[in-house]
Amino acid sequence: MDNITITDFTDPRFTDMFRRYFGELNIAVRDWDGLFREMNGGENSAVMSIAPDGHAAGFIQFCPMSFESWFFSFRAGFIREFWVEPESRGRGIGTELLHLAEESFKRAGLRRAILTTDTAEGFYRRFGYVPAPDIGAKNSDTVFIRDLEKIS
Repeated sequence: MDNITITDFTDPRFTDMFRRYFGELNIAVRDWDGLFREMNGGENSAVMSIAPDGHAAGFIQFCPMSFESWFFSFRAGFIREFWVEPESRGRGIGTELLHLAEESFKRAGLRRAILTTDTAEGFYRRFGYVPAPDIGAKNSDTVFIRDLEKIS
């Protein structure tokens, strides 16, 4: 597998894969083009895994995120979206993509990674992510957090 960094979220390889991902989750989107254009703003990054036959087998989308209150603030790496096509699961693609995002966070000086999931708790737990029951997410999914300083 080859990994390529996405710099344009309107890239047809990415948009096709993202539509398959949302289809698997049964999420309807009214304005796909608007969604992909919106992803191009800010500090979003993504990496796609490309199979030997050239098709996109998975991706991870991530960004640094600031969390603010009236007194405290901190930044963490946020795993926004993450998907590996069903036919390619169990082959290490997800592991590789997750590690690439975490390494990007560490290079940016971020000490924590945070995400939500309702489908892959076991996967994240294997890599040291723990539930954070005191942190709520707007999508109501379980929030997981990992201390990146514990990664060697």
